[in-house]
Amino acid sequence: MIKELSALTVAPTASLMDTIEAINSGAKQIALVVDGGRLLGTVTDGDVRRGLLRGLGLQLSVTEVMNKSPLTASVDSDARAVMTSALAKSIHAVPVVDAEGHIVGLLTDEDLLHAAEISTPVVLMAGGKGVRLYPLTKDVPKPMLKIGEMPIIEIIIRKLHAQGFRNIYISVNYLAEVIRDHIKDGAWLGVKVTYLEESQPLGTAGALAQLAGVLGEPFLVMNSDLLTNADLVSLVRFHGKQGAKATLGVREYTFQVPYGVVNINDHVVESISEKPVHRSMVSAGIYVLDPWALNLVPKDEFCDMPTLLDSVRGEGEKVVAFPIHESWLDIGRHDDLNDARNNIEHWLNY
Repeated sequence: MIKELSALTVAPTASLMDTIEAINSGAKQIALVVDGGRLLGTVTDGDVRRGLLRGLGLQLSVTEVMNKSPLTASVDSDARAVMTSALAKSIHAVPVVDAEGHIVGLLTDEDLLHAAEISTPVVLMAGGKGVRLYPLTKDVPKPMLKIGEMPIIEIIIRKLHAQGFRNIYISVNYLAEVIRDHIKDGAWLGVKVTYLEESQPLGTAGALAQLAGVLGEPFLVMNSDLLTNADLVSLVRFHGKQGAKATLGVREYTFQVPYGVVNINDHVVESISEKPVHRSMVSAGIYVLDPWALNLVPKDEFCDMPTLLDSVRGEGEKVVAFPIHESWLDIGRHDDLNDARNNIEHWLNY
């Protein structure tokens, strides 16, 4: 039982953003809402993601998403029996409370499940030229640019390994030999790497055609120029529960209009919004696809992921979204690369 809970605890006045930080810093995929030592509720990754999909802003109160009647255990409970029952309900953490409802600990299966090997294949798309990072990418493919002393793609693979993924495919085209010479067969990183050779640039999905008839279970696809601490195992599990052919990782993107926005109808001013903030969900470059979707990828032709997802929907199949609230960085520009290099310790934590 975990007894040091300060990193996991938030007050009922905390915002959703504060709660996300507690979930991430506590690294138990749960936050405990506590007032005066008493447990008021819990918030999991799933609660947060459902709230984001409902359009809730990150500044709203944690009480908007918390589970007010969570499963709890008493101090006299048998921990093994509690977690066996909890796991049958897909619950991975159970607060322990005393007779007055004060939080005294947390039961979790994380130590048992951490880094358990899973069969889910992962495809890393690494064939692009990285033109926005030129001249750094003149002789080095973008996935091989270093954060500290480690190339981006090695960091990604190490993070995948830490979550239990072992079977990795890498699509290569531009300066492919640089990636192959470093990653090799992946054995030194504890994984098995197979390369998908692109004779020409095929976009963010085109190389997947080579896997038609090869993969027999849902698989993860990631761009190889992004760093994230997202729980990818939860993403795969989410996909499996949705009955969808494709799951798209999304994250919230906000921008503020630096002026007062005037809404006009036939010359009549109906409202004025001072510097409004607009929120949208954007693609995070992370996907889970069923093998069925591979039949929709044209062989040896350019195909990007939005086109593939539109094809899935065009076949009458469901595409669902999985909100990613954890830290995430798409290294597409020089500023992004500098940001990653200025936060080396954060990104090398896997």
